[in-house]
Amino acid sequence: MTLTYDLDQMDIAARHILTNTKSKTLLFYGEMGAGKTTLIRALVRVMGADDSASSPTFSLVNEYHSQKGTIFHFDFYRIASEAEALDIGIEDYFDSDAWKFIEWPQKIDSFIPEKSQKVEISIRNEKSRMLKLY
Repeated sequence: MTLTYDLDQMDIAARHILTNTKSKTLLFYGEMGAGKTTLIRALVRVMGADDSASSPTFSLVNEYHSQKGTIFHFDFYRIASEAEALDIGIEDYFDSDAWKFIEWPQKIDSFIPEKSQKVEISIRNEKSRMLKLY
């Protein structure tokens, strides 16, 4: 499923994902600067969280509470090995019923739950992106 959106239409893209996803574990793929964190920020907002989402690049995981349940936002860009994911208790997070939004999931391939959904973001131009949900 593909959607093209302008950067000022983030909430539309977030609603598209929430309406069409078959999993609470979403894997966000895209080059640096494609807008993964920005899209996750929109998802957290659309889900009715009290807090504004920010990148967990250094903490690896942020937790938010929303009207649709707990959300864990992971960013594995800076990890050097999958062992670092084990150190934060990744298995416990993945065993929970919470929403899980994961940036740079390719860094933790062996821990990715089977029932997850991929969200691929590609840059079309300075102001628009293409989103593929599969």
